[in-house]
Amino acid sequence: MTEPVVLMSMADGITTVTLNRPQALNALNRELTLGLRDAVTAAELDQAVRCVVIRGGEHFMAGGDVKSFHERLAARSGAGTRLEFESLIHEVHTIIISLRRMPKPVVASVSGAAAGFGMSLMMACDLVLAADNAYFTLAYTLIGTSPDGGSTFSLPRIVGSKKAMEIALLSDRFDAATAERLGLVNRVVPAAALEAETAKLAARLAAGPTAVYGRTKALLNGSLNTSLESQLQREAEFFARSASEPDFAEGVGAFVEKRKAQFKGC
Repeated sequence: MTEPVVLMSMADGITTVTLNRPQALNALNRELTLGLRDAVTAAELDQAVRCVVIRGGEHFMAGGDVKSFHERLAARSGAGTRLEFESLIHEVHTIIISLRRMPKPVVASVSGAAAGFGMSLMMACDLVLAADNAYFTLAYTLIGTSPDGGSTFSLPRIVGSKKAMEIALLSDRFDAATAERLGLVNRVVPAAALEAETAKLAARLAAGPTAVYGRTKALLNGSLNTSLESQLQREAEFFARSASEPDFAEGVGAFVEKRKAQFKGC
């Protein structure tokens, strides 16, 4: 029996989503798109999930499945090709929207290749741990297409407009140390320690005030598209809502009593 192309597991409030097309370096085809979409949606909607980890094994994701692109081009006319690819990209984009919208932290655990949509997917996650053997390229221009997956939204916000242009237009490959320097990843760890470090970070997040993480995430995601006055108003509303919930009382009490807080995530 063939293994699913996306594997899901859950323990201690942490859902781990594993991309599972190792023979293709987890290149994104329709089957993987649908599997990843369903996994991310399930994690978003499951109230028991407090943290999500997305990983890929030896390689995170080597972009789109170019072989399947070639087959589609051979089977379609120009107009048919455009409609089919536009439909596929919209399905891909539901994944990005879910990751950005879900009120719980998402960690990308990256080793090996993060290329094309793999890099877009990584940037859509909230935190990124990278193995020291990871390497990155936006890659789209190398196959004669413009980027997708929200990379043109995320990239200039992370690295600035000029560097984003360089990364997107030239599609040069760069290493994990460069990705960390540019702010594309939070931390680089030895490849042998990636799994353990990812588990440690996920456990820390899962033990935190999950609802507050969700509000903090929403505030940060919306901060570049609003006025200062609107952002301040939203901060006030979110703080007041958080202050009315048990985790705030627990956090304040733990601080005063000089003990570690035991958050419930609500």
